[in-house]
Amino acid sequence: MAEGACSHIEAITELEHANRRECGECVEIGATWVHLRTCQTCGTTRCCDDSPNRHATAHAHASQHPVISSAEPGERWLYCYPDDAFAEY
Repeated sequence: MAEGACSHIEAITELEHANRRECGECVEIGATWVHLRTCQTCGTTRCCDDSPNRHATAHAHASQHPVISSAEPGERWLYCYPDDAFAEY
């Protein structure tokens, strides 16, 4: 990954990719989302912080899974919540 990234990002050797192009939690409650993020620990895909429900951040805090990736086509980056670190790949 990117030089100078945090240890959580540097520990990722294989990327988890979105298996569905939707936030399952938003679908369950009939909500909409703006962008999608994929957890690099468990592979779930949830909505971003620009979305009304911010499910990706809620998942990261509840599960202690530190790193997400963008699930948006053409975007190639990782973000670590605990270290507030960003890396492109």
